[in-house]
Amino acid sequence: MKIDILTLFPEMFAGPFDSSIIKRAREKGLLEINFTDIRDFSGNKHNTVDDTPYGGGAGMVMQAPPVMRALEHVRGLRGGALNRVVLMCPTGLPFDQNWARDLAREEHLVIICGHYEGFDERVRELAVTDELSIGDYVLTGGELPAMVVVDAVSRMIPGVLGESASAEEDSFYRGLLEYPQYTRPREYEGLIVPDILLSGHHENIRRWRRRQALLKTLERRPDLLREEILTDEDRDILREMAEVIRGILQLD
Repeated sequence: MKIDILTLFPEMFAGPFDSSIIKRAREKGLLEINFTDIRDFSGNKHNTVDDTPYGGGAGMVMQAPPVMRALEHVRGLRGGALNRVVLMCPTGLPFDQNWARDLAREEHLVIICGHYEGFDERVRELAVTDELSIGDYVLTGGELPAMVVVDAVSRMIPGVLGESASAEEDSFYRGLLEYPQYTRPREYEGLIVPDILLSGHHENIRRWRRRQALLKTLERRPDLLREEILTDEDRDILREMAEVIRGILQLD
């Protein structure tokens, strides 16, 4: 996958993208990330890319021409159409695992990082295909959200993670939170690894993990328990849980 990031601060990406899994993916040629500084396309000697908003108001607005010229530059480098142009902004749709899977199917992504009080609306109208937000809060710019999107998307690219099944076991991948994980030592500070994980009985371990994932999701994110993701086994497990809860309430 090739990812082009349009930003005013390309230096912000050096640390996160030059270490760990993303660094190895880039070294293996599985992921190519390039940065385009929007200021290089300002068209004036001061390299300014913002101006006061028409109609008045606080703050500055990023101008359309520098952004559009930067996009044309990327289009020239890639030699074709820009099929997915993602704008990171607080008004975008909530980014989640479904978005990560969808974007990971693309061969090329362009991500635009905003600053100031936002973009001239004509950037959206002329070039943007998707607008995404990573949460209901406002940051100083779109660089950190872009890092989050790239990290989540890159994990979906075949070969990026050490094991092909690793991403599929993550929270949210299949709609549920991840089950509890343990490793050595078996006992620590009086807490002991559940015996079933040491039993060697793969089917019992699988069912225990599914049960724990359902329990954690029910406790922390019940909104994720949508009908379409539940299997017949899941419904049986939830019914068992309900019976246990009813029994406890009757005892009280």
